[in-house]
Amino acid sequence: MMIPWMLSGLLAILALLAALGAAGQARVVQGGVALVCAGFVLLGLADLLSGESLPVLLPFGPPWAPLSLGPDGLSAWFLVLLGLAGLPAALAGWAAADRAPRRLMLWPLLLAGLALALGAADAFGLLLGFALAALTAHALLSAEGAWTASPTLARADLLATLLSVTALAVAVGLLTGLSGDLSFAGLRASPPEGGQAAAILLLVLPAAAARATLPLLAPLPPGPALLLVGGAMPPVAIYLLCRLLLDLGGPAQPLWWGTPLLAGGALLALAGALRALRQAELSPLLGGVALAHLGLVATGLGLAATLRAADLGAMAAVAAGAALLHLPALVLVMALLWLAAGEIAQGAGARHLDRLGGLIHVMPILAWVSLAGAGAAALLPPFAGFAGGWLLLQALFSAWRAGPLGFQLLTAAAVALLGLAMAGLVSALLRFWGLCFLGRPRTPRTLGAAEVAPLPRLLLLALLLLSALLGLLPGLVLRLAEPALLLLAGHGGAPELGGLSTSAGPLAADYAPLGLGLLLALLLALAAGAMRQASPHPPVAVPPWDDGFIAPPPHLPFGDPATQPDAAGLATPMRPLLPRWPGLPGAAWLSWRPRWRLRPGRRGTARRALRFGLGTLVMLLLLLAWLGGGA
Repeated sequence: MMIPWMLSGLLAILALLAALGAAGQARVVQGGVALVCAGFVLLGLADLLSGESLPVLLPFGPPWAPLSLGPDGLSAWFLVLLGLAGLPAALAGWAAADRAPRRLMLWPLLLAGLALALGAADAFGLLLGFALAALTAHALLSAEGAWTASPTLARADLLATLLSVTALAVAVGLLTGLSGDLSFAGLRASPPEGGQAAAILLLVLPAAAARATLPLLAPLPPGPALLLVGGAMPPVAIYLLCRLLLDLGGPAQPLWWGTPLLAGGALLALAGALRALRQAELSPLLGGVALAHLGLVATGLGLAATLRAADLGAMAAVAAGAALLHLPALVLVMALLWLAAGEIAQGAGARHLDRLGGLIHVMPILAWVSLAGAGAAALLPPFAGFAGGWLLLQALFSAWRAGPLGFQLLTAAAVALLGLAMAGLVSALLRFWGLCFLGRPRTPRTLGAAEVAPLPRLLLLALLLLSALLGLLPGLVLRLAEPALLLLAGHGGAPELGGLSTSAGPLAADYAPLGLGLLLALLLALAAGAMRQASPHPPVAVPPWDDGFIAPPPHLPFGDPATQPDAAGLATPMRPLLPRWPGLPGAAWLSWRPRWRLRPGRRGTARRALRFGLGTLVMLLLLLAWLGGGA
């Protein structure tokens, strides 16, 4: 009973901090925001451990009823994520000591809107918090100069913000119907059906997609504001999908209810990976990585909705658990990478990959922490991002025959798209880390870079430790999210959740990250020992191999640029697969027309090989489905 009152107290503190921000009290505001975000984490954990608390009525609200606050298992899980996203942003802002009053007052307002949307126990509070957060996020991006180079983007973002709020308001009105009961309990008792359900789906999906993706597409340099907007807004947009479509939508929806989210999530994952491959600036590259991970989360939620409609509660819990487990990994890993990108930009004086290089010699701690973050974002085991991706693939492999032929083909296509997206993520993150930290310094400013300051270094190490714990103990983390799983899948949780292992079912394979990590460390140690033992000579320091080129002349102290790969050069092997039309991934495939005339001696390309492979896969799937149906 105390949790809703404590949440309302934190909201009141954020209102006070907004007033102090208008007065320019930078340190006080950032420190207060950090404490409030820590309070969000503690309140969310307390609610998850103690069970659902009763809502409380606030002394204000619309004319027909007061607002009510009452986090349940689902909102408590996302409240923890909000605190994990806001805390490093506030600490980074405190270290930077940003004293611009117009920006400072927007930080508490944004967090207050997001917390109100998460803690509300009725649809009106959810709508009010979402509207406040969406408009404040646009104002914060404008104050940070995100739209300085292109006012057209500012108008487009404002229009998308207003349209998303309007669409959500119409969806809430359709959910309420003629009953007038805006509480979640009342809406859950009368879920939408037929055309009403279809209209709600068509309204909620673009509203949530706009608020989840547009902050990541904004041309904002790496810094505390990017950590806050890019880290806090997308999880709350995912919460909208979970609350309105999976929870309040009810378990009796048809199979098509989750297919738009399933298909859109797979396409978003591929689009984000392709964007990360195309970009040479730090912020857009990492924004593409975040978009790809959001696509993985959306795919898991769409799959959970379809499996729940097919009355497969255990499999739906696996898919929903994959989405819920991947969200904290997304928040922690992206906060680590964005913070590292901000330190790179500040230390090296550049944000373009072609103006960096060799930073591992002057920023070794940042280099190795960034490598661990890149490994987690690339979904490599046993890092934090692998467990959620592994559970998602397990659910996809188990569910492709759960519905009619169309659903089977959609699931198979989603597996293929996610495979391409994961390969693209690995390539993009390898390109990011290699060009930033390896090779020779490309500019004089890079030589003057120094290791990060103590507070950002401590923050980076803390994020690394939290993400490592999440990667090594996914079963315990997912068991903590069981109240949210119950609302999303109608099932008490994934069938097999152990302390040190996770499984998609009694007959599925187990994933034990701690054992896998120890095995990989042992194999690496054995390989290093064998190489050292096999070497007949002691190690000797020699001049590095310069790719076969001669020593740099005096007028080129940083070497000939032709001796080092650049950002475009590392993306060249994947360039034939990238879309030709900006902003529309896969448009080159849509414009393809078959050429029936064979041309001897004509060289193939990666795009033709990909078309041939995907076409063969589709034909084999059709043949398999036909044979299975005949049997």
